[in-house]
This record gives sequence, C-alpha cells and structure tokens, in this order.
Amino acid sequence: MQQQLRNIMTSNVFTVNESQSIQEAAAVMSENNIGALPVVNNNGQMTGIITDRDITLRSTAQGEAAQTPISQVMTAQQVVQGTPDMDVHQAAQLMGQQQIRRLPVVENGQIVGMVALGDLAVDHQYGNEAGQALSSISTPSAPQK
Repeated sequence: MQQQLRNIMTSNVFTVNESQSIQEAAAVMSENNIGALPVVNNNGQMTGIITDRDITLRSTAQGEAAQTPISQVMTAQQVVQGTPDMDVHQAAQLMGQQQIRRLPVVENGQIVGMVALGDLAVDHQYGNEAGQALSSISTPSAPQK
C-alpha cells in the first residue's frame, strides 16, 4: 500500500527568513528542539535550509559573528525536497541517497511540511526504510584536507 508524505509529515513547520541572523536561527532551533529550519524569502518561498550543522561548520568554526545573515551559511543550491504526494518509500530512498536526515515538503514553492528520519522510524510500517536510509546517511565521508 502506497502512503504519501502528507500522511506522516509534520505540518507545523518553523521557518526563518534569509535576512535573519544565525543567532536567531539557533535560538528558534533551541527553543523548539529542532535541528533544521527551512529558509524563506519575504514572499514565503523556500530559498534554502539551515541546519545546526551548518551553523557549527559554516559559521562558528569559521569565526563568523552571531549576527551573520542566514543567507551566508544556509544550503541554497539544490535543496533536496519532497512533495505532499510523494510516496513515503521514495522519500526514504531519496533521504538515504542524499544523506539527509530531514526532508522539507514543498508545494508551489511554499513549505508545507517536514519529514524527519525519526518520522519514518516511529511508524513501524517504515522501519526497514528508515534503517536503510540511516545506513546510507551514516556512511562516513573522507575528511577534507
């Protein structure tokens, strides 16, 4: 039986604007116990995503100030996205291939939900897909020189 992402996604998604600071993004993450935020422009269109890892590696480790705009450290190019109608199995496979733990769900350029690897894991029906995705995501990469 095919199930769509709309049935398992979190639809109450916190977002940040690309002009906000990384400190503001980190505060939203901390207050809501989340590790990724879709980044939107003034029209509500998704322009990227920022993760706790982005903040750590692209700002803190580089000596950037807390007031650095999100747009300077977010992932903006080729952000992997799903759609509400996407099959859950396809989404799990995509997450594994792209080595991502969170998949923004977008419809008409607007963020409508978020699916985390944990969403797949808690639904016993998708435990195998979650395990396969995690295995792919957890494959160690070579250190940068």
